[in-house]
Amino acid sequence: MSETAKLDLDHLRKWIGKVEEAADVVTARMVQGLRATLFLDPGEPKTGDPAPLTMHWCYMLPIVAAAEIGPDGHPARGGFLPPVPLPRRMWAGGQTVFTDVLRVGDAVTRQSKISNVELKTGSTGSLCFVTVDHTYATPRGVALTETQNIVYRDPPPADGKPPSPPPTAPKAPHSKPLTADPVLLFRYSALTFNGHRIHYDRPYVTGVEGYPGLVVHGPLQAALLLEYAIELRGGVPPKSFIHRGVNPLFDGPLTLNAQPTADGFELWTANPAGAACMKAGASW
Repeated sequence: MSETAKLDLDHLRKWIGKVEEAADVVTARMVQGLRATLFLDPGEPKTGDPAPLTMHWCYMLPIVAAAEIGPDGHPARGGFLPPVPLPRRMWAGGQTVFTDVLRVGDAVTRQSKISNVELKTGSTGSLCFVTVDHTYATPRGVALTETQNIVYRDPPPADGKPPSPPPTAPKAPHSKPLTADPVLLFRYSALTFNGHRIHYDRPYVTGVEGYPGLVVHGPLQAALLLEYAIELRGGVPPKSFIHRGVNPLFDGPLTLNAQPTADGFELWTANPAGAACMKAGASW
């Protein structure tokens, strides 16, 4: 029986409403590490200094014993997130509203709630989306709220036939070339305690999950786009940020792209063929 056939949506939807709470402290070392990984000046952050806006993705992450790690390097299915049986899982996107900035020394709490589980069918097969709402707070109050979408996918086709290449994105008035090499992917995986093998294990990602190369993290692409938008805006952080993965991006050259809008920027990463991979929007 296929994994799709075993997917019991009614059972998985029982996880809706489940709540999890966690806490952590923003440290100077983590802020410095994230700055360096996002091609920013690492500096020497001190207590009270602001962290990059996507600092929260580096904290309060699931930590399990080695025996509880699944075959893909993630914690085994179940627990807070529903045990979706589809084998490939990735961060599909999300939306964040910023009301304050996290600072070095902040004690941060996070409340997470599963708000939806739904099944869709795409060009590559079944897609199960799990939506999680997060609220991050410091002693000063709520710092940000976020809706996160996680997607679980069917295995690659048995015939190994590659999907059709995505269309080329339009030329952007603002563009910045970067290279996502294995070292960058490793550093971001380490910062986010992400053991997912698609980001560092080339034999696994090509032989088991059927991708042509190491997958560039969705959150890393989103973080780079957000920092690019802030750079273009003269260092002023946005009030909200939305991002959505539309195509996988693999290690190698890429570009960050920005198109001005009425209240900010439309943003996207593009692969060497010019196809958009992560789309985003920053609003002031």
